[in-house]
Amino acid sequence: MPLITAPVVTPPDTGQPPAGGGGGIVLPDLGRAVVTYYDPAGGVWPLTTRSLGWKTLAEGVSGLGAVPYELTTDQRARGGATLRHVQAQPRQIVWPLQVRGDTHMQFIERWRALATAWTRTLRDGPGVLEIARPDGSRRQIEVIYQEGWEGRGAYGSGWIVDTAVMTLWCEDPYWIDPVPVVVHREQAASSSFFAPFPTVSSSQILGATTVTVPGDVTVWPTWTITGPASLITFSVTRPTRSGPVTESFTLNPSAVGHGALLPGEQVTVRTDPPQVRGPDGSNWVGSLNWPAAVLWGLEPGDNAVTFTLAGSGLGSAVDLSFYPRYETA
Repeated sequence: MPLITAPVVTPPDTGQPPAGGGGGIVLPDLGRAVVTYYDPAGGVWPLTTRSLGWKTLAEGVSGLGAVPYELTTDQRARGGATLRHVQAQPRQIVWPLQVRGDTHMQFIERWRALATAWTRTLRDGPGVLEIARPDGSRRQIEVIYQEGWEGRGAYGSGWIVDTAVMTLWCEDPYWIDPVPVVVHREQAASSSFFAPFPTVSSSQILGATTVTVPGDVTVWPTWTITGPASLITFSVTRPTRSGPVTESFTLNPSAVGHGALLPGEQVTVRTDPPQVRGPDGSNWVGSLNWPAAVLWGLEPGDNAVTFTLAGSGLGSAVDLSFYPRYETA
């Protein structure tokens, strides 16, 4: 996904104190949490701090649980069905928000400012809804306003208080940890011990390694390769019912007319969506070994990963980063 943390700026001057943390709410089935919304323009909107003039109504919040799935099946001749495919569906989150003001105009200013913060996701791209736990952990999801900022329409509402029950649409239904997991492997300096054989640091060795993925679902990593290197291959081996299966892709700088990576030159490979950027930011997607290349993801748990760098030397490095993904908030 995606935008992880919006820049922290002060929301429009609506008469409320500056945005900040604090407060909290007990969410249905999930316990106490502090909730913050980051709009696509960089505004920060705490949703569980009553002193700001608005608050989340816990009764009515929904859509924070497991991802909805669509199952594709084939009928069996003797009854029943066989599961053929599982497809995660977009998530809808229902979020009731009550807005208050000491005067009618203060209420109106807050109501209008919040409406803009949510509806601008339809023009400027998704915002981010963040749920923080008492232990300091956070999970985020990108949201787009769908409907609901109409108010109750009841007698007396809309003067100094009103409630909107929003539906937020999430094209990626999974929650993410905004703190990335980073794996770094670097070629170490040669040693004179048993010369002329070079040695590598035991904690920085390039080659076979185990990458442990927290979370509930597959993650799609980003790779950064630092030269020198002339040919780079990444592979992962997974156990299956029919035996181990290996997926891989190879990056060849010469395939795009560059030649071997020089010391300090970097190439970045994104696996979802597929993207390869060379040292100058140009498109290097042609450097991959298509059509055999598989830009594979990492499964929850331990993954047997291998990096192979031909033409490596002092300073050659591989950095892998990803954001753990979860079914629930």
